[in-house]
Amino acid sequence: MTKKLALRLCLAAAFGSPALLHAQASTTTPIKHVVVIFQENVSFDHYFATYPQAANLPTEPFWSPAPNTPSVNGLSGPLMTDNPNSATPFRFTRAQAVMCDQDHNYNDEQKAFNGGLMNKFPESVGVGSTTASPCPDFGNGKNLTMGYYDGNTVTAIWNYAQHYAMNDNSFGTTFGPSTPGALNLISGQTNGATVTSGSPTGVVSGGSVSGDGRPSLVLDDCTIQTKTLITMSGKNVGDLLNAKNVAWGWFQGGFRPSSVAAGAAVCATTHNNISGASAGTDYIPHHEPFQYYPQTANPHHLTALSTGNIGLNDQANHQYDLADFFTALAAGNLPAVSYLKAAAYQDGHAGYSDPLDEQTFAVNTINTLMQSPFWSSTAIFIAYDDSDGFYDHVIGPILNQSSTSDDFLNGAGSCGNGAGAMFQGRCGYGPRLPLLVISPYAKINYVDHTVTDQSSILRFIEDNWNLGRIGNGSADAYAGPVLGMFNFSATAPAVLLDPTTGLVSSGTGPGGGGGGGGATAVTKAVANPKNTTVTAREIALDGTASTSFDGKPLTYFWSIAMGSLPAAISGGNTATPIVSFGAGDGPYTFVLTVTDSAGKTATDTLTVNFSGV
Repeated sequence: MTKKLALRLCLAAAFGSPALLHAQASTTTPIKHVVVIFQENVSFDHYFATYPQAANLPTEPFWSPAPNTPSVNGLSGPLMTDNPNSATPFRFTRAQAVMCDQDHNYNDEQKAFNGGLMNKFPESVGVGSTTASPCPDFGNGKNLTMGYYDGNTVTAIWNYAQHYAMNDNSFGTTFGPSTPGALNLISGQTNGATVTSGSPTGVVSGGSVSGDGRPSLVLDDCTIQTKTLITMSGKNVGDLLNAKNVAWGWFQGGFRPSSVAAGAAVCATTHNNISGASAGTDYIPHHEPFQYYPQTANPHHLTALSTGNIGLNDQANHQYDLADFFTALAAGNLPAVSYLKAAAYQDGHAGYSDPLDEQTFAVNTINTLMQSPFWSSTAIFIAYDDSDGFYDHVIGPILNQSSTSDDFLNGAGSCGNGAGAMFQGRCGYGPRLPLLVISPYAKINYVDHTVTDQSSILRFIEDNWNLGRIGNGSADAYAGPVLGMFNFSATAPAVLLDPTTGLVSSGTGPGGGGGGGGATAVTKAVANPKNTTVTAREIALDGTASTSFDGKPLTYFWSIAMGSLPAAISGGNTATPIVSFGAGDGPYTFVLTVTDSAGKTATDTLTVNFSGV
């Protein structure tokens, strides 16, 4: 018996379960755990149109970029003032977080692209409030498709982009809504559908899933029986992971039955979103891609036999409730690959969810992972299933051409020249979507321009665990790599955010560290702010109790004067203050960015409550 095996047996005796004993398969990178937070219905421009510049209205969380923050391929110049669409892009405020769902069908999205002119969005996918009640339309009707948020609303995701890496050239593998996006994430393949009941709506000729009509799954007690019901053939990533004995799981909010009736699971758990409106049931069957495949389905929503079994082969068949992920994590069990799907009210889908509920879910999840013992070997992907039809100005390469009656990219029945396509009904790449990597090995404040798609995450998992490819025309064979967002020779610090505001938490070292130390916000009431000095504060980038990085102390003074904010920095470092200051009583927020001689930066936020100004 080897010493390592003896140690594992001792641990098993000590803990009474296999929770900490999952075999850690060898990987090609330092990443031992991948967590995919797979959210709903956001185009890239919808969240990043003006990144890294936010409007900073007085009633919204203040956001400012660090020095040398790279720009993205967003909206500016003529795209803002003379857009080729019938309406120009406009900013949604934080008060307008609850938004109408747009048309995002396979056919209509292609019409909006109009052969690459990208100029038919309001006419093709815009949906006004009359058909999306009770969502308000703010007087814009079908022009809502042109709306976008900035860092005053999607504050957390902008902060994650600031502290880690993002890609501004990532696309849906195909056009269409949730189901194709979810299938492409796990298999790179929408072909292989068999309609078992209902009309063939949502399945184009040749057996590819377009998602129109939201075909649901046969292999799920909680499916909507009045929908088109389908099953999928072929392999998915679960098959590859099982073949290599790599622990994995899909964790979805509301998957645990609220009751059981006649031996069948009932999924009736519900929540209200931030507006107080009901988001419907937490569990949405057609968002769960593994349930389409007989070999990875858990039709009756059975639970794992034990917490230690989560991620392993048992009656749950790797399909779990979202709560099981956090239970396992707290017990020291993080599967090698975990897909997380929020309950409906927090998944970001316009019409029943929103960016603020999404932020609460994402930040709480990421904070928990950062504070776990697994953080040092984890990569978190934030990705999306489709664009919801919201405007994005970039067309990606059309790598899958198609010629079916459902296609309309460059004319009726046409997506390029699809006559020789291996599978029809897979026109793509589709709309551009956000993609972020949060990891100790993510590049810091970096924008990658590599062309990627939803199956690029699949490819990373395949390559990291040497799983091989799906085959049979899967997009994993030609998916662009995500490696450009990683730096495996460096370590990025953990950055804890506030789930309500999306701002860096006071428990985090400014600019990064999550391990204590660092400056915290100060509130100081002063009668006359014209010559007020706030006492010295110290800032650290590395998240430890140390008050220096680069071997130099970063003690500095905030010297606040009306309309200006000079700062004295010790140790030969520089500081760039950003001032948000007006007349009248406070509070006012000031953001200071400190840069050391190596170009490493940290930010600190100070709130001063002026009175009697």
